[in-house]
Formats: sequence, structure tokens, C-alpha cells
Amino acid sequence: MSTTKTKIRVGHSPDPDDAFMFHALANDKIDTGPYEFHHELVDIETLNRRAFSGDLELTAVSLHGYAYLTDKYMLCPCGASMGDGYGPMVIATHAYGIKDLRKMTIAVPGTLTTAYLALRLCLGVDFKHVVVPFDEIIDVVERGSYQGKTIDAGLIIHEGQLTYADRGLTLVVDTGKWWLETTGLPLPLGANAIRKDLGPAVISDVNRLLKQSIEYGLAHRQEALDYALRYGRDLDASRADRFVGMYVNDWTLDFGERGREAVRVLLERGHKGGVIPKDVQPEFVEN
Repeated sequence: MSTTKTKIRVGHSPDPDDAFMFHALANDKIDTGPYEFHHELVDIETLNRRAFSGDLELTAVSLHGYAYLTDKYMLCPCGASMGDGYGPMVIATHAYGIKDLRKMTIAVPGTLTTAYLALRLCLGVDFKHVVVPFDEIIDVVERGSYQGKTIDAGLIIHEGQLTYADRGLTLVVDTGKWWLETTGLPLPLGANAIRKDLGPAVISDVNRLLKQSIEYGLAHRQEALDYALRYGRDLDASRADRFVGMYVNDWTLDFGERGREAVRVLLERGHKGGVIPKDVQPEFVEN
């Protein structure tokens, strides 16, 4: 007698750290019991936008995007991407200062990304920007234009943080480093959010399975890295290992008290800085 399993649609980015994190769930490495996981690999800004309609039960979101989704989603305590002294970077073809950026047009990977929020807070102004797919920003900065618009600098996320120098580009500011120097906290970039209407039992089960998937990857690192390399644009095995280590680590197993404080401070400063329209208190799934 067959038993119908509960379908859990999962959205995450097509990049090495998310692939590493979801390897066990995507490739049937752990027993998911009564749940059947279906994975959709989509860029983070698209996932942020899709979350407004709540069509995915479990989805990666930017912490900035989460600020607009608290009616539908809560944060899993595992699955975080934290920039501990590093994070999204502004790059350009020439050396500039932060003051210069306030007058420039910057390519950004989306206005709901935490990268965009962090740069707004860093610059203290609503800078001129053009939204560009994250995996095209380095090319756009090299070219100096996008769809007929002049581009002076680019805000890069994902593996571009390790590859921009190969193209002769210059780092202007690392928002993760700036954030740590400003607050003494890591920069909480992304998280996994689960839909509230699933109910406490399903939420607890899915959160547990997500953590098991992360634990499996960390325990079977080479196997998970081999899978993650499929999504490592321009990354060799060594750089993929380094990149995964940056964003899948102890922070990913659990935000912890310091990580939760970092989320609270980010959302608070985003509100006080006029970027996030309302005061948001983050809600986490209970372990």
C-alpha cells in the first residue's frame, strides 16, 4: 500500500554553498520520512520576489527580503549564510573611495538582497543603481555599461568575491568587513525561511531535515564539494572549497545568540536608515 508523501518545494540559489548545503536532500542521502523534497534553483533576488506569494514551502531568502515577508515566513535557525568579516563587495576598474561611490551608478544584484541593504547603510545615501543579474555584474563592470546605461562599479555576491581580481578589477569596499568594524557582528546575508501555515509539526520536521542535510555535507565534505562544483562558475576545486567554507560552517548549523543578534541589528539599522519601512523583530523556528 503506497503512502502519499507531503511535497515540500525548496528554493535555493544555484551556487556552491547552497548546493553543498542541500546535497543530502537533493540526492537522497538522508531519510526524509513522510516528506518529498522538490528543488528549484533560482537566483536569490527572484526567490525574494517569489516569496511574496508564498508559493514555496521552504526557500532561501535574503535577510533584507525577509523584512517584508514576516506575515508568511519564519526563519530556520539553520541554513544561514553569514559574512564573518567578509561579504558582498563593491568592485570597479579603478581605485575609488567610499565617498566616490555616493556619486556613481552601481550595478546591484537586486534591491531586496542584503548586499544592497548593507551598501545603503555603508554609504548612508540612496545611491544610483541598476539591477543586473548577479552572474553578469563582473562583465558589466568591465564593459562599463548595461543595456545602454553607464555602470561605474558593481556590487558582487557569491563566487565573484573570489574571482573579480582575476579580471583586473579593484576592490572598493567589502561590506562584511565594514559591518564587522561598525557593529562588531557578522553580517547575516541569507537564511532559509519556512512558511508559517505549514503548522508546528511540519515546520519542526522540515527544519530538522534541513539541519541533517547540512550536517551530512559537513561530515562528507569531499562528496558534497564534488556536487557543489557543478555550480561553481569559474571556481576550481580549491576555490570552491574555500568559498563553501566561508558560507557553510558553524553559523550555518545554528545562528546562535550572536547570529540572532546580528539579524536583529541589521533589521533595526535598516529601518532606522530608512531602507526597511517598518520595525521588524525576527522570528525563528524553535529547535
